[in-house]
Formats: sequence, C-alpha cells, structure tokens
Amino acid sequence: MKAVEISVPGGPEVLKVVERPIPRPGAGEVLIKVAAAGVNRPDTFQRAGNYPAPPGASDLPGLEVAGEIVGGDVAAGGLAMGSKVCALLAGGGYAEYCVAPALQCLPIPKGLSDVEAAGLPETYFTVWSNVFDRGRLSKGEALLVHGGASGIGTTAIQLAVAMGSTVYATVGSDERVRAVEKLGAAKGINYRSQDFVEEIKALTQGKGVNVILDMVAGDYINRDQKCLADEGRIVIIALLGGPKGTVDFSQLMRRRMTVTGSTLRPRPVEFKGKIAASLKQHVWPLLEAKKIRPIVHATFPLAQACDAHAMMEAGEQIGKIVLVLK
Repeated sequence: MKAVEISVPGGPEVLKVVERPIPRPGAGEVLIKVAAAGVNRPDTFQRAGNYPAPPGASDLPGLEVAGEIVGGDVAAGGLAMGSKVCALLAGGGYAEYCVAPALQCLPIPKGLSDVEAAGLPETYFTVWSNVFDRGRLSKGEALLVHGGASGIGTTAIQLAVAMGSTVYATVGSDERVRAVEKLGAAKGINYRSQDFVEEIKALTQGKGVNVILDMVAGDYINRDQKCLADEGRIVIIALLGGPKGTVDFSQLMRRRMTVTGSTLRPRPVEFKGKIAASLKQHVWPLLEAKKIRPIVHATFPLAQACDAHAMMEAGEQIGKIVLVLK
C-alpha cells in the first residue's frame, strides 16, 4: 500500500510517500480501506519529533479516518464486513489501509460524505471527553473556547450550542469572528485586537463562564481564571502557549475552581470505546438531523500531506483539513 511516513523529524517536507505492507489487524481490531484521513495538530507535533506514537501504535501519522471495513475482528465491535465507518486511531491514518480497534469505529452518519466523516473522530472524541465528561458542561451553562476556528473549536461550539449552552470563542481575525458566530457562538472575540478577559466580563455581566476549553495554556491560565465563574472548570487539551503558566491559587481556593486536562491518544481502547458509545447515543443523531456538521476547510491528495501540514501550521484553516485517497 501507499503511505506517508515521517522520514526524519522536521518540517512538512519530511513527509514522504512510501510503499509499506498492508497492516494485519490483531484481536479486537479491524482492517479499514481508507477513503479519507483527517489532519490534526498532533500530527504536526509528531512530525516535528515532539509527540511520539504510543507503544504498539503505528509510527505513521494520522489519528482519524473514514473508509470501509475489509477484514479483521468485526464481531468485537458489532460491525460487519463492508461497513462504512469512521474511526479513531493511535496512528497510521496516512495510508491506503489502516487497522483500528473495533470499539473505536462508528458508522458514518447518514448524509455525510467520507471526507466529512474523516474529520469527525479526533475532534468529537476529544470534545466529548473534555468538555462534557471532564468539564461537566451542562445545559444553561456558558463555555469559552480558545481557538474557536480550529477543528476542535468548530466542533466544540456547535456541540455545546446544540446541548443548550451559551458559547464564546477566541479567534485570530475578524473573518474568523464571523465564522464562529455563524456556527452559533454568541460572540467571537478577536484576541489580536480585543482583551478576551474584559470581553467575557462584559458579556457575562461579571459572572464569568462555567467552563473554558483551552488549547493554549502558558500565560493564558491566569487570564482564564479571571474569566471563570465560581465553581468554574478549566480544561487544558494542548500547550500551544507553552507548558508553564501562573496559577492564582488564592482564587482557585476561594472560588472553588478546577483546573484539569487530558491527552486522548495514550488512553486505553476501553476508555475510548466508552466515548464512542456516548457519541453514537448523544451526538450521531444530531449529525444525522443536520443540527451540527463537520466543517471541512480544505482537502489534499495523500501525496500532498506536506502541503496540508504547511496549511495547518500557517493557521489558515477554519475547521478541518482532510487527506483524500480516492
């Protein structure tokens, strides 16, 4: 099969098309003929040498795909040979074939294309696990999303609004402000020209938001605390602003704040399988009813994965970037 591997750690140009044997699924795994594969920020970290694959996972980048099951242990996930699925992977998605745990496969929602479905797993698993499980966002509460125009951001905005929450989002341009507001955000905040702390205070009449989904961390943490309501929760899922920041512990104690975070990739299959079951029950009906939708900014052929990475690192996209294999 054709695949894209990381020849050496470095920039987008180190991604090379190679020939590799078709992988063999193990117990509880299925073989998927890949139609499309999502591109995610962790792929760029792995390419740069900063985010190694977990033990036992493929060294190829790619954390989500859509395609057809053509082999493996279909019974493990209640699947069938020939089923069209999208799947969350620990690696290996940038290829014509990949293996995935059966429990991490979900049927492609009715009405969605392979390209749209390929942009679902990484973002929806991540948002559900962090915003609703760890962050405990509930109907009537307010959510602040940093990086609102990203794949994660556009997913979090739509899903939280659909679940009955008010959403605010920080973005880097006025064009993106309009984009996130079109998706349902009550207010987009251009962090380049506006102080998001002051904006959130004004928008919430000083109360603050209940949950913050933070992909920046670093010096955002202290500012996040100023945006948070009493009993509020900050959930960190990436460190684009750096791994260290200043926490005001007196505020944390006095106002009973929670600061938490997670990484999804190394978690066990059983954990991810539970998220998949929750998505199928609570989110897939919203997708099929067209109340929410994946936002695909651009597609590239598999052989142009380097161009896809360059686009992601330039911060040009609104929504997902997807590699197409057919």
